[in-house]
Amino acid sequence: MRVLMVSKACLVGSYQRKLEELARLPGVQLTVVVPPYWRDERGVIRLERAHTQGYELVVEPMAFNGHFHVHFYPRLARQFRRVRPHLVHIDEEPYNVATAQAMGLARRFGARPLFFTWQNLLRRYPPPFSWIEQYNLRRAAFAIAGNSDAVTVLRAKGYRGPVRVIPQFGVDPEMFSPGDGGESGDNFTVGYVGRLVAEKGVDDLLRALVGLDGPWRLCVVGSGPLRPSLEAEARALHVARQVSFEEQVPSTEVPARLRRLDVLVLPSKTQANWKEQFGRVLVEAMSCGVAVIGSDCGEIPRVIGDAGLVFPEGDVEALRQCLARLMHDPSLRRELGRRGRARVLAHYTQAQIAAQTYAVYEEMLRGEL
Repeated sequence: MRVLMVSKACLVGSYQRKLEELARLPGVQLTVVVPPYWRDERGVIRLERAHTQGYELVVEPMAFNGHFHVHFYPRLARQFRRVRPHLVHIDEEPYNVATAQAMGLARRFGARPLFFTWQNLLRRYPPPFSWIEQYNLRRAAFAIAGNSDAVTVLRAKGYRGPVRVIPQFGVDPEMFSPGDGGESGDNFTVGYVGRLVAEKGVDDLLRALVGLDGPWRLCVVGSGPLRPSLEAEARALHVARQVSFEEQVPSTEVPARLRRLDVLVLPSKTQANWKEQFGRVLVEAMSCGVAVIGSDCGEIPRVIGDAGLVFPEGDVEALRQCLARLMHDPSLRRELGRRGRARVLAHYTQAQIAAQTYAVYEEMLRGEL
């Protein structure tokens, strides 16, 4: 089967392991179109060529780069003419212009298209995005949803086709592998990795750490508009010397940062237009054998399962209690780390995500729709 995938997410080197796993499966001839970079609130994310064996990674210019809803690829048609795909995997939300562009080209070239969605809140869009969304929902041969709430949203918006719940990406358990634990001796080392934006709740994490009975340090890795205010808050709380900030690092360097931690925290908070869609850094930390704490925002509790601690989102005192519990119970940290690693191996490896995606491809080709 000739598969053409359109995915700005596959700029990220560690995500490309799923592509290698897909390309290894029987009969798959995979071509993946990515832009040279993507711009968002963190800055410019440039293409990393980390895992490129067995498939073709093609760079196409993108119009309106950084504009989530309206970006598209002006010369995408030439890849359709060259590849002549049987299936088109559109790694974009159904309300985006790029999805409609690839959907129309799939129809023109006789390919069967699918789209991917994370959207787990029922939101209604004004024209023309509502028209784009309905166009894509009517023409898709299949949908992949990154979480169970996204299926409910799709059905509420009128999508009647087949859909499977499959995370967009898994983790490579060899890359994200356990180390020797935290590196800071007597210091209880807490980490956050991700965007520095209001919905991620890093301010709650700072406040929760204040008052812990024992020495601690917080390592924050990531970029975003909230960094100056978070640094100011650390100073106001008189903990600036215990908190370090590091800019976003290449995806291939994330495992080394995670292995330094005693616990990884994802304290996300639901907003009017957002709730946590998966929490990928959780499975990355779990794969490294690091204990995790997450809020009950969106998909987080389902991702963690019994392999970590969950607290009510926005509840600083409850988060402090979770941190204190793990600070003073190294055996529990080790046990949660073991459970997390086992959970990833059972559900969240790149090979498993690729196999589930391949099953969708086979079903589409068989016409079992």
